[in-house]
Amino acid sequence: MAIPALAGLLLFILLPFAAALALAFTDLRLGSPLPVKFVGFGQFVQLFNDPDFMRALLNNLLFAAVVVPLQTVLALALALLLNQGLPGTVAFRTLFFMPVVFPMSLVSVIWSLIYAPGPDGMMNAFLEWASFGLWEARDFLRDPLLALPGIMLLSIWQGVGFQMVILLAGLQAIPQSLYEAAALDGAGRWQQLLHITLPQLRNPLIFVMLITTILAFRLFDQVQIMTRGGPDNATTTVIYEMVQSAFARQQVALASAMTVVFFLLVLAVTWLQRRYTHHEREMT
Repeated sequence: MAIPALAGLLLFILLPFAAALALAFTDLRLGSPLPVKFVGFGQFVQLFNDPDFMRALLNNLLFAAVVVPLQTVLALALALLLNQGLPGTVAFRTLFFMPVVFPMSLVSVIWSLIYAPGPDGMMNAFLEWASFGLWEARDFLRDPLLALPGIMLLSIWQGVGFQMVILLAGLQAIPQSLYEAAALDGAGRWQQLLHITLPQLRNPLIFVMLITTILAFRLFDQVQIMTRGGPDNATTTVIYEMVQSAFARQQVALASAMTVVFFLLVLAVTWLQRRYTHHEREMT
């Protein structure tokens, strides 16, 4: 049973990483007539002295730090609401999950129209209505302060349904007898949430947070379609910089160095998450 999984890991992760690692120590450029030379850590030195890459790395970290907790909390709230057995639960669950199955390219185009500048844009029109006419129409995707939050909002909306379904399945697997016993002991809803629901949801929460963290670091489609990394690198990401370096500027070796750094960063973040949750589990 483990052989197909190991083969997939070797073919799609380890071998590409090994190839990127090998190329990162060269000066390979697409279409260059010069022979490829070994340059040691030269590409990595250039990388960490590049302000565009450092800004992309900061944007990735900021995006993950905002989207992962907000999306998880919202998904948990929706799962708790749908778990109450209210009328229309199936319809609402389908409605919330529907954006997950839409291609990100389609979602990005639709939200570009929502963020359209001027009063014709849906977001500007809504904010003007909600503020009783006090809101001044803005061009969200060309404002350095609003472009990245706009992409964050889109990403939370698009991905919250996936987390919600996983957490809802976890909620439905919790034995009802635990809540009945807690109620007999005088525990209120808040105490039941803290001492029964959240501990029982530990594994689903760890899973959705790990997956969401990895997906947050893979941010590319929204940036490519909506902002092209702008304005003033406000939305550029590491993967976007990789693509630009490899295909637009033909700096394959530099893009490979970015790949290595990015892979190690995501690996470190997921390891820290696992270590933290494992430590908490031992404490409890």
